[in-house]
Amino acid sequence: MSASLLVRPVTRSDYAQWLPLWDGYNAFYGRAGDTALEGDITQMTWARFFDAYEPVHALVAESGDRLVGLAHYLFHRSTTAIAPVCYLQDLFTDGAARGQGVGGALIGEVYACARKAGSPRVYWQTHETNRTAQALYDKLAERSGFIVYRKVF
Repeated sequence: MSASLLVRPVTRSDYAQWLPLWDGYNAFYGRAGDTALEGDITQMTWARFFDAYEPVHALVAESGDRLVGLAHYLFHRSTTAIAPVCYLQDLFTDGAARGQGVGGALIGEVYACARKAGSPRVYWQTHETNRTAQALYDKLAERSGFIVYRKVF
C-alpha cells in the first residue's frame, strides 16, 4: 500500500463508502442477503459509532480519497481485568487492497486505541477457514487456544 494510507476514526460523511465494505464483510462470512443486516442492524451499528454512551467504535483505512478497510471494536468488562478489555469484532479490507498492509495498519490502530483507553489486551476471532487472515494474525498476536461456542436464538 502506498504511503498515503491513513487509518482514522469513521465520520458520518463516510457512510456511502463504509457501507460497501460492511456489505463485503458480511458477504465474506455468508451473511449476504440477511434482511436484518441490510436494515435495522446495519443502521443501529452505524448509529452506535457516533453515540458517546456506546462502547462500540469504528476505524476506516483511507487511501487517496477511497476507503479500503474497516475495523469495529468495543470495550467490555471482564472478570479477569479491572480495566475494560478490547474486542476487535469486525475487520475487513477491500479485495483490491488485500495484501498491502491495510489489515495490519487497522489492527495497529486498534492496539493504539486500546492502550490509550488503558485496556490490558485486544482479542478477536476469525473463522477456521480464513487462512489468509490467520497468516497475518499469527504475526501480530498469539493464538489463545480457546474454541468459541454459541447458541443462536
